[in-house]
Amino acid sequence: MWPIPTRRRRASRHSLHATHPDSEKTAEIAAQFIKQARVLLADQPKANCCTLRGVSPKPNPPSYEEVYGLRAAAIAVYPMYKGLAQLVGMDIVGEAQTLDEQMTVLEKNWDKYDFFFIHFKYTDSTGEDGDFDAKVKRTEEVDACVPRIMALGPDVFICTGDHSTPAMLANHSWHPVPTLLVAKHCRPDGCESFGEQQCLLGGLGQFEAKYLMPLALANAGRMGKFGA
Repeated sequence: MWPIPTRRRRASRHSLHATHPDSEKTAEIAAQFIKQARVLLADQPKANCCTLRGVSPKPNPPSYEEVYGLRAAAIAVYPMYKGLAQLVGMDIVGEAQTLDEQMTVLEKNWDKYDFFFIHFKYTDSTGEDGDFDAKVKRTEEVDACVPRIMALGPDVFICTGDHSTPAMLANHSWHPVPTLLVAKHCRPDGCESFGEQQCLLGGLGQFEAKYLMPLALANAGRMGKFGA
């Protein structure tokens, strides 16, 4: 069930009221959650309350197929990423709980879709924990799965993330996100490994994320030709 718009009133520290009759139950549950969280967190040294995300109406963005012309599927474990994928019209395939199971779901559904979004959470969460060794281990787990993906013969393979999470900071950061693109017609550069230092010298340079999908479509031969 998607939450309905609500607004917070200044009259009370944890007063939340609905702006529409359909959102009354949502507002009541959210208000009770905030009230109880305030009590439970009152004596905590780093956080004494919480901020709720997503208490809003369901957005209605254009689908992945409408924008890119691709039948898209998502293979994820965490519910939030499944929800984000559904918002843009991706099918949620399989019920994988491990990276190995995600690869199996990919192999079973390979011929049914044009695009797969495969999400792996734990390189992020280990970075947030400040655990460098665990982050390295999780990164190596992803690396070990790449041969299974490449064995399927993708036109384009991309490995990247939505943000950086350095273990040194134990938090999300502003640093550019390393991006790897492999395709038959991509222009090779001098990089021989996939890491932050190598990516700084890579042929893709630094670019805004909105340009990644057009670049992928071009390498897949799916971009329309303009001009002579």
